[in-house]
Amino acid sequence: MKNFSDVRNLLLVVLLLFTNVVGSVSANGSKTIIRNGIPWFDTDGKIVNAHGACIVRDGHRYYLFGEYKSDERNAFSGFSCYSSPDLVNWKFECIALDVQKDGMLGPNRVGERVKVMHCPSTGEYVMFFHADNLNYKDPYIGMATSDKIDGEYKIQGPLMYDGKPIKRWDMGTFQDTDGQGYVLIHHGDIYRLSSDYHTVEAKLPNISGMGESPAMFKKNGIYFLLTSKLTSWEKNDNYYFTAPDIEGPWSQHGTFCPEGTLTFTSQSTFVFPLIKGKDTIPMFMGDRWSFPHQASAATYIWMPARIEGTTFSIPEFWSAWDVRTIQPANPTAEATLISDQDISKFPAVAWIQEEGQWVSTSKGSALKLSFKGRQVAFTGTTNRHSGYARVNIYDNKGKRIYSSLVDFYSMVPNHGLRFLSPLLKQGSYTLEVVNEADSPQWTGKSKRIFGSDGTRITIDRLLSFK
Repeated sequence: MKNFSDVRNLLLVVLLLFTNVVGSVSANGSKTIIRNGIPWFDTDGKIVNAHGACIVRDGHRYYLFGEYKSDERNAFSGFSCYSSPDLVNWKFECIALDVQKDGMLGPNRVGERVKVMHCPSTGEYVMFFHADNLNYKDPYIGMATSDKIDGEYKIQGPLMYDGKPIKRWDMGTFQDTDGQGYVLIHHGDIYRLSSDYHTVEAKLPNISGMGESPAMFKKNGIYFLLTSKLTSWEKNDNYYFTAPDIEGPWSQHGTFCPEGTLTFTSQSTFVFPLIKGKDTIPMFMGDRWSFPHQASAATYIWMPARIEGTTFSIPEFWSAWDVRTIQPANPTAEATLISDQDISKFPAVAWIQEEGQWVSTSKGSALKLSFKGRQVAFTGTTNRHSGYARVNIYDNKGKRIYSSLVDFYSMVPNHGLRFLSPLLKQGSYTLEVVNEADSPQWTGKSKRIFGSDGTRITIDRLLSFK
């Protein structure tokens, strides 16, 4: 084993280069950086909870709709609505559609893949979603409407085609440049909506070879349709199709992220048309699911994609990028490496040091440290042998002021930023990282077991920010 001080000094140099992932702050204090794969916090300091999401630009604000997940179970808890002036600073607006007394989104039901479109012919906001029972054996494509973008939305019933409800599951939506609306269904069905978006006007030719979680984008007259393989909550190498017309003919292509990265450990949910000057850039939106603790541990991957002819690609992963410049973020905030003297282990044998890393596999083992400033962060390694850590922050009186779960599992090993706290008041705090001895693990519809085979937690460095 190398001398620990040498390793620490080397890692400090790396981290000074690495601090671009922990954000930048402009002169007025406004964040401009999207950080991928870590919890995001709204303007109230609470985790942004909007999965399987979409974004609607309305006036001078962006509105984010998603599944408001629970950490305990997969039952529908509502569809959330957030707003932002810049795609980074999100304000929680409301639960746009809550659990109903009964019906397709009643108690003990599933509600997923919420998508909202502003209907140009009526001015109404129309929401589509997948509703189901907890066994995924009673699917519907549901529809709800509102006169205001932030709701409250009222369920109008299932989306109908040929006099019958569309009883399918994974879905998405697409609004063409002429205002025409479409509902995209897993395995390649596309439904063209009526002018008021309330009914189906026609079913388009099926796209053979499609998977689930469809997302569509159009540029230079070419339609791009992204899709995921069927691996339950596990990530996979998503792929895409192109066509000169939405009715086809469609050509299947390979992956749009480097093969083997499992779409940078995410699953497609939406492609947002990000307008920059005279250009429109496809912003890929993906979910890093974390079953069963989705509310605090599942995170997001948003990345600008490149289009060249019929090629749709995200050639490299950006841990963070600036929404103003559409470039990887440059370090603009100084990070202070927390010294070993400020770190204590409880019990002492629970965490060990391995080549400059803190490692734990024991339930309840806690790594504690004191820090001064406004934020605390840590980097770490994820792999298929890892599980959940509970992250707590205490004030100088010992009162717990923050608690959430962080997921250290990934099928593809990855090193990077695992946690950056919400902004705190300038002061003295204690960070505690506790091994929960709990792992993301589940059984898919095919009865195949997915997820982690261990409970390892690996932390590289701990940092504080003034």
